[in-house]
Amino acid sequence: MQATAVSAMLSRRRCFAAAANRIRPLSRAFCDAPASREDAAPGGVPGSQDRTQEVGGVKAAPDVLDVAIVGGGMVGLAVACALCRLFFGLLRHVVPCMLKFLTFLYILYAANMPLTKNLRVAIIDSNPALKSRNYLTNSTVPDSRVSTVTPATISFFKDIGAWEHVQQQRHAFFGKMQVWDYTGLGYTRYNARDVGKEYLGCVVENKVLCNSLLLRLQKCFPGQEELDDIENVIYPTRLASLTFPSKSRQAGMKPTSSEPLSVVHSTEELHRSNLVKLDLSDGRSLYSKLVIGADGSKSNVRQIAGIKTTGWNYPQSAIICTVEHVVENDCAWQRFLPSGPIALLPIGNNFSNIVWTMSPEDSLRHKSMSPEEFVMSVNRALDFGYGPHPRSNALDHFMGKFFSGIGNTAASTKESFEVPPRATGVVSERMAFPLSLMHSHDYVSKRVALVGDAAHTVHPLAGQGVNLGFGDAAALAKVIAEGVSVGSDVGDLTLLRRYEKDRKAANVAMTAVLDGFQKMYSVDFGPLNVARAAAFHGAQYISPLKRNIISYAMGDTKWPIFS
Repeated sequence: MQATAVSAMLSRRRCFAAAANRIRPLSRAFCDAPASREDAAPGGVPGSQDRTQEVGGVKAAPDVLDVAIVGGGMVGLAVACALCRLFFGLLRHVVPCMLKFLTFLYILYAANMPLTKNLRVAIIDSNPALKSRNYLTNSTVPDSRVSTVTPATISFFKDIGAWEHVQQQRHAFFGKMQVWDYTGLGYTRYNARDVGKEYLGCVVENKVLCNSLLLRLQKCFPGQEELDDIENVIYPTRLASLTFPSKSRQAGMKPTSSEPLSVVHSTEELHRSNLVKLDLSDGRSLYSKLVIGADGSKSNVRQIAGIKTTGWNYPQSAIICTVEHVVENDCAWQRFLPSGPIALLPIGNNFSNIVWTMSPEDSLRHKSMSPEEFVMSVNRALDFGYGPHPRSNALDHFMGKFFSGIGNTAASTKESFEVPPRATGVVSERMAFPLSLMHSHDYVSKRVALVGDAAHTVHPLAGQGVNLGFGDAAALAKVIAEGVSVGSDVGDLTLLRRYEKDRKAANVAMTAVLDGFQKMYSVDFGPLNVARAAAFHGAQYISPLKRNIISYAMGDTKWPIFS
């Protein structure tokens, strides 16, 4: 039975030749990609190794790419790592278990056939931090810039091989969370046990996430002891301009009377005329089938591509910093104040991260406070300031009893309100930045795709911004891999629309939820305060609702209401 299946499988040569397109783009994705600095620089001395490749019978110049990622932040690096790693997902999901090993051997063989095309990828970013190649030590004070990554994001990092590097550096899991209102009318406790999980999320410094992705990217190369390959992938410069192929150029150019037809219509020139030209600030130029804009909320790629956005500025700023405690914090805390929420997030080793939303004027005042004054202000905001602690009352008893028969009672339903650990000192720089909402009308256009903050920015009150970006990275890399496996052009708009369809609706839903919370908690009005208290009570005592909220926040479900 198995022999017949193996024979049938091996006879389908063309099918596996297409599948083989994944092995080299994804397990050796970058070793053949951009040229060395000498090869790429205009007028440079040719390198000792000829990196020119044969693609469909046409030699591809060293400055011709399949994918150019503009922006080497967390999301841009995640896309690169995902492209490197996705082949193993193909084995896991497409090939029957008993044939995995034989298929793997066959694809290794097929990968060397002329039909196979290498995926050439480059990352364009001038940030000097991208030169990091070692683990960051835990002896220093945690940086102010952190992200709360969800279990869905952690699973993605494990799939692309980056989480093992995060585990070697500072990070802090948390299994509990408490949210409450300054009025003292209600609170909600969440526990990972409510949904049968070990943790709700993990707080990681942004520099640790970037460093872990860089370390993973380095291992995409066969010669890991040599750093030349990864340095050839990352271009330490900025994007100056993009030039998109015009219809006239795609149709071909007419020769002049003084030029031979063979010169004007050179294969290389015609090939480049169908690609996006990227002019870099150091004078070099690259050509790519697909340009991925991972360059933040003020995306240069988005603006040059003419993609419009909708959004507005919030009358708020967020101040972030690291504080210290006498004891270790193992819970995420968030209190809604009249000016906006304040969050206390564990980062390990008796440290916590503060994300405090307030008016721009208050943010400037808090930045200029003495450390002692600032710590007093933080403790007041998280404890007795602005209003009393929530207390159990007859309504709590009634709701607990009434909803106890609806589904299995969540573990956190019977948990009492707790006071967060007091901060004893501020140990990092206090940073402030304005808050805004932005969403792109389109995520893709011909030969362009946007990911992360280049496509959408949200209010930070739930820490979901970067998780949405990592979701984009995973979805886009998957679509690219599927396109490569069947020989599609990775810049084809029909292919890219599949990525947009997958991510846009989910991102809009999360954006709407967060914007709604921001507006609901920005007004101090009696009837609205009572409505908010009712919402807290419902989330605390209605176990199915509580579980749905947790699953949505963790990234396990795509939609916010009973999905």
